[in-house]
Amino acid sequence: MKGYKMRLNFRHSLALTAVVCAGLSAATAAEAKTFKWANSGDVSSMDPYARQETFLLTFTQNIYDPLIRRDKDLKLEPALATKWGQTDPTTWFFDIRPGVKFHDGTPFTADDVVFSLNRANGPGSNMGSNFVSVKEIKKVGDQRVEVTTKYPDPLLADKWAAIVMMSKAWAEKNNAVNSADMTKNEENFATRNAMGTGPFMLKERRAGEKTILVNNPNWWDKPTHNLTEVIFTPVANPATRIAALKAGDIDMTYEVPPADTESLKKEANVKVLEGPETRVVFLGFDQERPELLESNIKGKNPFKDKKVREAIHRSIDVEAIKRTVMRGQSFPTDLMVAPGINGYTKELDKRPALLKPEEARKMIIDAGYPEGFETGMDCPNDRYVNDEKICQAVVAMLAKIGVKVNLRAQTRNLYFAKILRKADLSPGETSFYMLGWSPAQTYDVHNVFESLIQTPNKATKKGQFNAGGYSNPALDKLADAMEQETDKAKRDAMIKDATKLYVDDFAYVPLHQQAVVWAARKNIDLVQLADNTFPLRFVTVK
Repeated sequence: MKGYKMRLNFRHSLALTAVVCAGLSAATAAEAKTFKWANSGDVSSMDPYARQETFLLTFTQNIYDPLIRRDKDLKLEPALATKWGQTDPTTWFFDIRPGVKFHDGTPFTADDVVFSLNRANGPGSNMGSNFVSVKEIKKVGDQRVEVTTKYPDPLLADKWAAIVMMSKAWAEKNNAVNSADMTKNEENFATRNAMGTGPFMLKERRAGEKTILVNNPNWWDKPTHNLTEVIFTPVANPATRIAALKAGDIDMTYEVPPADTESLKKEANVKVLEGPETRVVFLGFDQERPELLESNIKGKNPFKDKKVREAIHRSIDVEAIKRTVMRGQSFPTDLMVAPGINGYTKELDKRPALLKPEEARKMIIDAGYPEGFETGMDCPNDRYVNDEKICQAVVAMLAKIGVKVNLRAQTRNLYFAKILRKADLSPGETSFYMLGWSPAQTYDVHNVFESLIQTPNKATKKGQFNAGGYSNPALDKLADAMEQETDKAKRDAMIKDATKLYVDDFAYVPLHQQAVVWAARKNIDLVQLADNTFPLRFVTVK
């Protein structure tokens, strides 16, 4: 897209991607305001552990606080823990902030921390991958919690910046001691209600229609926002959402369709915020089942064959997707991690040359499918930028090589429930799928290996989001080693070797690093972060 220059700063420093629209002042903070915003889809649940998805996590962090949070530069800072650290390589401590109260006035204690961490690692929770190294969590004083790990885990504090604290008493009173398992379409009291310590309190929740938050006047931190009420509305239709922004019916839209970006820039009362996101959008294959669930091929699984995966990978024209679908708002990649994330290996980010259709068809034939084959494909229609349109483009590209793809595009709730692994890490119900991932907890490549690429393992909880069941023992060994390695040179070598393994295996089809594009009325001051989180505590209405 002409004039769309986002890459340079991100390539040099992740911190530079935080765009501060305007400074906050004591004068504006004193003027109470209502803030109305929209997104293409609803937040899935009010339970902060229900799904490890950026939008749910960023929304619920306005109601709940973590022990440690990230500032405007994505650096760790104290929240409900005033101090944290290690007393030895396998022992962490967290000192609890005194005097904090939940929204109902009950004190926040070390007991709530132990309860919350165990709940986040317990039945129904989707946050278990953040506890792989944890052996024991215990209270060692009124203001201190101690965590013992099975092995040294230097990234534990980074992982837990996404884990917010809940009220033990509230959860017990309302039969919400465990998270409801969204993979089974379960609900409990915490699905539609909330009780946190955060800057905002839940006033009203109407799933699929509207969620209203109000200011917490007793928040432990000093507010920099001036919001007394926040009204969030999911608006699936892009034209309706953009029209509402132009008319002033909403103050901000969290997602701007690429087709509308340039026109919005010409609006006198609207500003567009744009920058590269840490998320990579990719395609995955079921490589686990002996026979695909959704295919005309019986008795075997085409995606287990590397030749088939390579033919598909090299038939998807990511530059064409960037040009025609994304309107220039994407950065094609061949890796599962974006530049700016620790462990990104630039020299391996080289996409192999596109195949001519007849070349790819020959590879499919040589793999034992002379007539090609048919497969289902799962795609969300309200989660990533132009997600359904990208999948439609992929369907057309693969038709040219004899792979007939039957696309099923659904809202995020139905889509995630279908494709993601179950609580016991048994496989989801998908053959071919789109997914996006940002290692927003740690900003380190190990998160990608542990969550997406390592072999799914119920005992270790690794590979929790490896929906297709890709498995490579050599990669597993390297990923386990890099988790504990503190020597940078040795760790970098492990990362490079592990990256080369999945690239050479055509384990996935990375498409692009997604761009973050928001739009807001010009009287709104906010901060756009490269991880696409949206903390309301940084918003003011002038």
